[in-house]
Amino acid sequence: MSITRVLIIASSDSGGGAGIQADIKAVAASGGHAATVFAALTAQNTVGVQAVYPLPLDFIRRQFESIADDIGLDAIKTGMLYDASRVKLAAELISYTKVPVVVDPVMVSKGGDRLLTEEAVTALRDKLLPQASLITPNLDEAEVLLGRRVRNREEMEQAARTLSAMGPKAVLIKGGHLTDEPVDVLFDGHAFRHFTAPRIETPNTHGTGCSLASGIACFLGQGLPLEAAISKARSLVRFGISHSLAIGKGHGPVHLLARQSEIFNQRI
Repeated sequence: MSITRVLIIASSDSGGGAGIQADIKAVAASGGHAATVFAALTAQNTVGVQAVYPLPLDFIRRQFESIADDIGLDAIKTGMLYDASRVKLAAELISYTKVPVVVDPVMVSKGGDRLLTEEAVTALRDKLLPQASLITPNLDEAEVLLGRRVRNREEMEQAARTLSAMGPKAVLIKGGHLTDEPVDVLFDGHAFRHFTAPRIETPNTHGTGCSLASGIACFLGQGLPLEAAISKARSLVRFGISHSLAIGKGHGPVHLLARQSEIFNQRI
């Protein structure tokens, strides 16, 4: 049996809602196998991030080499990389590959905690974005990358054009933080595509960004065209939001494996 191999280069969420834990679930729900390279560990829950422990650079490299030498990979997704040295290392490791790369420029947690240092933003722009098949910033992340306001559809389109000029093959700006109906804006370097759907009212949306990027990476690794990969991943995440879990005292996680859980429970 052949299965799509997605390598996740990101960090953990000890609460299980976002980070590599969400990435693994998203890839599994998309029909792939997730291998992981941990850049940092976090003490984290539904309320916020209490501590971050960056892993040694040589150990990050060893994780990547172990996977590449044995399992191999069909796609890569990057998430929280924390600081400039780990962003630069991720960019170096990715440069050895020839697979689709989805970069989720994770900067701030759902609870508002900073997850990317100021110095790392420059490294992200200069080293990592140019290697991406797709980048998936939300409005806040787009504003940090560009240093200007991005708060409506017109500004999202302008931002996507500017980010595209930094080197990624395509840009998907996520509009979940818009005050009106949400829209995600895709620019592939030539044309725009808008993805819309009614907002699902729930505070439990922890892990949506990680899950979307990982799902897209998996579907690209399966050979789907970009728009189809985004559409399928969006459907997956919307399903997870509609079955989200009200656990903890803050933002609960999306539940991407709800359907599999229902099928399992029906069989026993």
